[in-house]
Amino acid sequence: MGIVRISSELGLSFDPLKGIVAEERDDVIQYSLDPIYPMVERLDHIADDLVNQLAPDAELMESYANRGKASYNAGLYTNIWMGFIIGLVVAFVILISTLFTSEDGLNIIKTAMGGA
Repeated sequence: MGIVRISSELGLSFDPLKGIVAEERDDVIQYSLDPIYPMVERLDHIADDLVNQLAPDAELMESYANRGKASYNAGLYTNIWMGFIIGLVVAFVILISTLFTSEDGLNIIKTAMGGA
């Protein structure tokens, strides 16, 4: 909030934040920060949004409504599929390693390849 000029002839002004009446002087400069407050509030909302991006279930500022758990669900389904694929690869490696370590397994591979 700015200052209120009581009398420009006498050089008196009122500061509502401090509640005092003071004399206007040429060697004192006072800036009004009123235009800056909306920008600071916007930056505060942006900083809160950056912190909310760290949580998978937080609502983000520029997203559609009720999309708070979208990141959580996407991560859940991605991890399920990746676990399934890694499980298949591990099972394949175990199957191949058991075939090559036993005599019966080598016979199965030979007959599958068409050899005697």
